[in-house]
Amino acid sequence: MLRMSTLFLRTLREDPADAEVASHRLLVRAGYIRRAAPGIYSWLPLGLKVLAKVEAIVREEMDRAGGQEVHFPALLPKEPYEATGRWTEYGPGIFRVVDRKGGDYLLAPTHEEVFTLLVKDLYSSYKDLPLTIYQIQTKYRDEARPRAGLLRGREFIMKDSYSFDLTDEGLDESYQAQRDAYVRIFDRLGLEYVIVTATSGAMGGSKSEEFLSPTEIGEDTYVRSPGGYSANVEAVTTPVPAPIDWTDAPAAHVEDTPDTPTIATLVDLANASHPRPDSPWTAADTLKNVVLALTAPSGERSILVVGIPGDRDADMTRLEAALAPHGVEAATDEDFARHPELVKGYIGPGALGPQARPAGVARGDEADGAIPYLLDPRIVPGTRWITGADAPGRHVFELTAGRDFIADGTIEAAEVRAGDPAPDGSGPLELARGVEIGHIFQLGRKYAAALDLRVLDENGKQQVVTMGSYGIGVTRSLALLAENNNDELGLRWPIQVAPYQVHLVATGKDQAVFDAAEALAGDLEAAGVEVCYDDRPKVSPGVKFKDAELIGAPFILVVGRGLVDGTVELKTRATGGSEALPVDDAAATVARAVREALA
Repeated sequence: MLRMSTLFLRTLREDPADAEVASHRLLVRAGYIRRAAPGIYSWLPLGLKVLAKVEAIVREEMDRAGGQEVHFPALLPKEPYEATGRWTEYGPGIFRVVDRKGGDYLLAPTHEEVFTLLVKDLYSSYKDLPLTIYQIQTKYRDEARPRAGLLRGREFIMKDSYSFDLTDEGLDESYQAQRDAYVRIFDRLGLEYVIVTATSGAMGGSKSEEFLSPTEIGEDTYVRSPGGYSANVEAVTTPVPAPIDWTDAPAAHVEDTPDTPTIATLVDLANASHPRPDSPWTAADTLKNVVLALTAPSGERSILVVGIPGDRDADMTRLEAALAPHGVEAATDEDFARHPELVKGYIGPGALGPQARPAGVARGDEADGAIPYLLDPRIVPGTRWITGADAPGRHVFELTAGRDFIADGTIEAAEVRAGDPAPDGSGPLELARGVEIGHIFQLGRKYAAALDLRVLDENGKQQVVTMGSYGIGVTRSLALLAENNNDELGLRWPIQVAPYQVHLVATGKDQAVFDAAEALAGDLEAAGVEVCYDDRPKVSPGVKFKDAELIGAPFILVVGRGLVDGTVELKTRATGGSEALPVDDAAATVARAVREALA
C-alpha cells in the first residue's frame, strides 16, 4: 500500500519558474517529475507508475498486432548511420560522442539502422517474413530550444516498431495493422487525435501519416476540410491553376517606384501611377522573391530564391520540410554582400535561375553562376506580375510567367490559409494546431538497400526487403494526458493511467478515524483497488485535500467527522461530485465504482 507518510514525494504550492504549459506545471508541482537539466527530467515514483501504465497499453496493443519486443542500446556506433547518410543528414540535431579510443558514437534519435542490421544478422529467407519487432526506449535529440516540459525534451521515451516484408503488398498489410493498433492505443489512453497526411522528411519513404492530438499549445499546424481531407501543413499541396494564354498580354515595362518598402506601398503606387484598365492591382498581383540561406548537413552554405505571391508569407516550416535535410533560414546581410546581383528589396527573376545562366548551361553545372530559383505552384505560365527590376527603386510591371521568365522548378513555400481549397476538391480548408503523438511511415527499401538487407525469395533469388517504421511518443502522450485532464485544483487522471485509483484521506486527530481508514484501505486493496492512504498524523485536512486534488487520482475517499454517524465521503475527481457512503459498505461501493470506470 502506498502511504503518504513514507512516499517519496514533495508537492509544491507554486508553479516552477520555467513552466510554460499546464502539464509541465502540474507534473512538477504534484511530484511526478523533476527537472535535471533543460529538456531532461527525473522521474519520481508517482510519475513512473503513470508511465508504466501508458507503456503497458502500448505493449498490449503492439503484441496484439503481432509485434515482438526487443531492446537496443541508446549508445550506437557511427558506421550504420554513415551507411544510410544520416550521420551527416542529422547535422547538429543529434548528440555525438567520442570514446577514449577516438571512436565516434551517437545517442540514438531513432533506431532504423540497428533494427535493420539485427534482422540482417538473423534472417535470410522469405519464409522468415513478415516480421514486426518493436521497443520502448529512451531517445535523444539535441533540441535547440527544449520547451513545454515533456512535450519537447532532449531525452524522451518512444515506442518504435519496424515491419519487414518481401513485397509492397505485404508492407501495405503491415502498415495497416500498425495503423489499427495506434487507433486502439490512443482510444484506450483517452487521447483525442486526428490522422493526417504527412511528409517523410529525413526518414525517407513514401506513405506517411501523423497522429496529432488537437491542442492550442501544439507546435504542428494541420488542415482539414468538410469533405474529410486532413494533412499536416507541410504536406498540403497547392491546386495548380490552368495556364493562361498570354497572346494579348501587355509588354513588360520597368517603372520608377520610389519609397515602396512594403507590398502595400508598392500596390498603392502602382494603382496611383500605373493603373490597369481591367482591375486594380492587389498584393496578389505582386511577385515576392524571398532569399533563403541553406545549410547542408556537411555545413556548406548556399543561396536559394523562392518566388511567391505577394499577398502570402513564406512558411518556414513548409520550406524546411521541402528542403530537408538542409537547414533553412532567411539570408543575412553577409549573404547579400556575397551576391551583389541581388538588389535587396528589388529582386526580380532576371537575376535568377535560367534567365541568368549562360546559354546551354544547366542548373548544377560547375559553370553555373546563377542562384537557383523556385516558384510557388500558383505562378503558372500566363500569369502577370509586378516584381523587382533588379535595380534600386525600380519594379517591372506585367512581367509574364512563361513568356518573360521561367524557374528551375516549383516548391511548396507559401503559407496555407483558412479558406484555401483542399487539394482533393473536398471544400475549403480550416487550420488547427496539434501535438504529434504518433507517426507511421512506409520506408520502402531505403534502409534495407543501404545496409544490404536481402532474403532469398521463392525462386532462390536475392530480394531487398521492404520496411515500415512506426513511432509513438510515450512520454509526450503522458504529458498530453496531463495537459487535457486538469482543473484549477490540479490533475484529473483518467483511471486507466492514474498512479492509483483511490486517494484515501484520514482527517482530524481521533485515532478511531485512522483505525477506520487503515481498515478501509486494507479492504480496498483486498478487492483489487489501488490505494494511496494519506496517513500523515500531524498534517491538516486542508493540506491533505490540496495534495489529493493536485495529485489527481480518480476517486478521493475521506474518513473524518462523518465517521461518528457511520459514513465516509466519496469524491469523484473528474466531476467534482461527492456522496456520503455507509462505512460498512464503502469498500464494496468504491471497488464497484472503480471497476465500472475501468470498463
